[in-house]
Amino acid sequence: MNDKINKAQIEFGDFQTPPMLAGEICRRLLEFGIEPKLIIEPTCGVGSFVDASLKYFPSTSKVIGIDINQNHLKQIEQKKEIELINGDFFTVDWSSVLDTNNNILFLGNLPWVTNSKQGLIQGYNLPQKENLKGLTGLDALTGKSNFDISEWMLIKLAEILQIHSGYLAFICKTSVARKLLTYIHDKKHRLTYAAILNINSKKHFDVSIDACLLFCQFDQDIYNYECQVFEDLQKQKQSYKLGYREGIILKQVEVFDRLSYLYNKDRKKWHSGIKHDCSKVMELKKINDKLFNNLGEEVEIEDTYLYPLLKGSDVANGRIHKTNRYLIVTQKLLADPTESITEIAPKTWQYLENHANFFDSRKSKLYKNSSRFSIFGVGQYSFTPWKIAICGLYKKLSFSLINPLENKPVVFDDTVYFLSFNTHNEAHRVLDILNSDIAMQFLSALIFWDEKRPIKASILNSFNHEVFLAKC
Repeated sequence: MNDKINKAQIEFGDFQTPPMLAGEICRRLLEFGIEPKLIIEPTCGVGSFVDASLKYFPSTSKVIGIDINQNHLKQIEQKKEIELINGDFFTVDWSSVLDTNNNILFLGNLPWVTNSKQGLIQGYNLPQKENLKGLTGLDALTGKSNFDISEWMLIKLAEILQIHSGYLAFICKTSVARKLLTYIHDKKHRLTYAAILNINSKKHFDVSIDACLLFCQFDQDIYNYECQVFEDLQKQKQSYKLGYREGIILKQVEVFDRLSYLYNKDRKKWHSGIKHDCSKVMELKKINDKLFNNLGEEVEIEDTYLYPLLKGSDVANGRIHKTNRYLIVTQKLLADPTESITEIAPKTWQYLENHANFFDSRKSKLYKNSSRFSIFGVGQYSFTPWKIAICGLYKKLSFSLINPLENKPVVFDDTVYFLSFNTHNEAHRVLDILNSDIAMQFLSALIFWDEKRPIKASILNSFNHEVFLAKC
């Protein structure tokens, strides 16, 4: 987002919906055939949606606008048809607002900010802390506990609509829409119908975010967890259908159903590259036959623990046949002690000791109670001579065969996923399978390209290339 946006705008997600867009959305909702009795915009701002609601749903009994900002409400308070509430979404007494009403439409545009961003700006526009998804262990340590504020809000409204029948229709990040649908699916909540309609966020809000209108209907004891996806608000024909199989969300359920025999439920073969959180010290670059760290210091160490390094950008862009980057790999297994480096490679140990403060300041709990100078994401698989690799951050399916460099196995940073092989022939055979049309169709049915890391180990592991080989 634009650097000029102030703290308050970030904290409260204060990006007002253009009236034209609000009207366009209400027109599209009419095409879904809804006739709500009560319409509530829970973060109404200056009232784009409450205004549009009055125009497009004239038979509605009541329209309520709620906002924490009294100045926003003053801009629409002269409209007698609207009931205004100056309140915080997170502390609103929803039971008194809703009373016994059914056929409710929750409508609007919720804040586009995460709880971690709130922490960075020391914001307080947050729900009371709770682990909504029951995350434990590694998931909680590696960032999956971060969530969008709008995700929490949508979950709250979806829970309300399990009791009061009705609809929700909100502009949100497309990833947030999927997270809500997954929450509803995992909780086995009732859901009559769901649709995602893509929105051009650059055009309407001047931000480059994959955004959509999420529409959900909750009015019967129906448990329909498939979701129609439309190219935009105007298109009547769906582009594809989201759904769930084997407990996971799929971008294209029809494709998955056709190729479900290739699904691999249990086997875990793909690994991620090495994580060390100390690139200034651990990553070295060769310039004119001399090694330098990322502090600009010349480094003289043994090559015992030094391995050629390919980063995700190298793998994604085909720079795989040579490298001038190297990584100090201090362990071959996570449980290995690092003290043995003292005798095997004393220069390397002294180098690490000289920069111990960088390791000691690593904040991740992954390294807690581990050997000094320890790393993460390393195993015997890291040291096989041939590998098939792909970068998880790039929006393309492109697999590469990685050969040894300088008579050593190549290692990767933690944006790369890879398979390990002891023979070139086996690696090349699997590469051909992964680059086949059928493999591409199968994997594409599971990948959401708008995510920060669209390609994941769980997705790659789901493709059973051995079954594919047996079918050929």
